[in-house]
Amino acid sequence: MIVNEFGELGIDGDILRGCGIGCDEDGMEQAGQLYELSNGCMCCTVQEEFYPVMRELIERRGDIDHILIETSGLALPKPLVQAFHWPEIKNACTVDAVVTLVDVPAAAAGQFAANPQAVDEQRRADPNLDHESPLHELFEDQLMAADLVVLSKTDLVAPAAVEQVTALVREELPAQVKVIASDNGRLDLELILGLSSASEETIHLRESHHDHEEGEEHEHGDDHDHDLFDSVVVKLPSVDRERLLATLQELVEGHAIYRIKGFVALPGKPMRLVVHGVGQRFDSYFDRRWSADETPSTHLVLIGQALDAQLLQDALQAAVVEG
Repeated sequence: MIVNEFGELGIDGDILRGCGIGCDEDGMEQAGQLYELSNGCMCCTVQEEFYPVMRELIERRGDIDHILIETSGLALPKPLVQAFHWPEIKNACTVDAVVTLVDVPAAAAGQFAANPQAVDEQRRADPNLDHESPLHELFEDQLMAADLVVLSKTDLVAPAAVEQVTALVREELPAQVKVIASDNGRLDLELILGLSSASEETIHLRESHHDHEEGEEHEHGDDHDHDLFDSVVVKLPSVDRERLLATLQELVEGHAIYRIKGFVALPGKPMRLVVHGVGQRFDSYFDRRWSADETPSTHLVLIGQALDAQLLQDALQAAVVEG
């Protein structure tokens, strides 16, 4: 399993290890089962990050049934899929399918929709700009590359919202691409493995907003529109849970913050709190005890646009519990 993080702090890999993924039956981590690529989007670091991992896995291909690649939420699938044409990879692997997850509550709330007012303001400030909101373009490009679309978190919205998002997604998809729903995080692996799409053979036929950025230059590290997105890491000691969530809610309402995730230390609590935020929706839960060699502390990653790291740090400082 290859897990990619846009920010410098690896959150998802740590959570997966807590679920036993990449570990043996006794819960001990196994080398070569879980690869975590942090601080950069894999579609822009194909040669530097992705290719060495694939070479290592190809050497063990007799022991592997599937390689599951979970990209950053900001990744463009197309250049990554095209990397499977590289001779050393092509001779050993094929892309079984590109699976695109759509956060139904966020899509229903319009988070991925174009913002005509914001785009118009950008164009007035810089006449050379001629694009929709970068998040909207990314949403369309990820759907464009899909062989299967999974509508996630359908249990958090009414059936009418699911129908609304399904219709929205269908507008961007060819008729042969299936759309399935997932609720409460449940998904049968048999639905997403073994589709035999060989996506690398047809990906060049799927037009995207970023086609002009692909090719030799992109494969060697061009950053497409990632300069439009920021990743800020905030580190704090123990915090008050309610004050933290209230402050995060205020920050999301006042700034272009799309995603929040991290680990939180609460005073007097022996377990680590995991916090997830998408738009104005937050979820938190305890996942494991702090280990004996850890100092409980709070680490949060905030991803968005035009983020002021010091402002965010100062605002969240108000949630710190003194003493």
